[in-house]
Amino acid sequence: MIKLTEINKIYRTNEIETVALENVNLEVEKGEFLSIMGPSGCGKSTLLNIIGLLDAPTSGIIEIGGTRTDGMKDKQLAAFRNKKLGFVFQSFHLINSLNVLDNVELPLLYRKVSAKERRHLAEEVLAKVGLSHRMRHMPTQLSGGQCQRVAIARAIIGNPEIILADEPTGNLDSKMGAEVMELLHQLNKEDGRTIVMVTHNEEQAKQTSRTVRFFDGRQVE
Repeated sequence: MIKLTEINKIYRTNEIETVALENVNLEVEKGEFLSIMGPSGCGKSTLLNIIGLLDAPTSGIIEIGGTRTDGMKDKQLAAFRNKKLGFVFQSFHLINSLNVLDNVELPLLYRKVSAKERRHLAEEVLAKVGLSHRMRHMPTQLSGGQCQRVAIARAIIGNPEIILADEPTGNLDSKMGAEVMELLHQLNKEDGRTIVMVTHNEEQAKQTSRTVRFFDGRQVE
């Protein structure tokens, strides 16, 4: 499902070079739940951004679902991302001026889905994450855990095969974090979605099928 070969990422500022990732090789099978762990600054989020095609490696090959992404133009990458990938971020990234239903519908606007179908699909995924009773609420009226559930609903509304989650419980207390993790596991086990998650939480990582650790941009386990 995901294959990275000899991925390197170097950031250059004037004459200074910072190595974020060094010779990373990684394969994620369809339906796998993978956790990426490591200290702050070790390259975890950079790796997730590269998998999500939000950033490009300095060198190396990315394959998603058997398709190599090098050589794709920006519009092609955007279309590929919108079709194959769903993103869940630590800070939710909801638009406070839109209600829950409108926030969840947003990804479908790029697919030119009709308003009626968008509304139907948004209501469907909100029911799946347990927020049917909050559809007309604004993000500021929700708890942190509920906001993250909205973000997950938005991530899955396009029916992506892969969900990328960057510290999805980082802004939540332990109870809400456990509820969000339970939902991600449900999406993995019941829906068969492939999930790649960055986390600092050792206990959360132990609940997944596999954990890969990084240190100073290098894969160590």
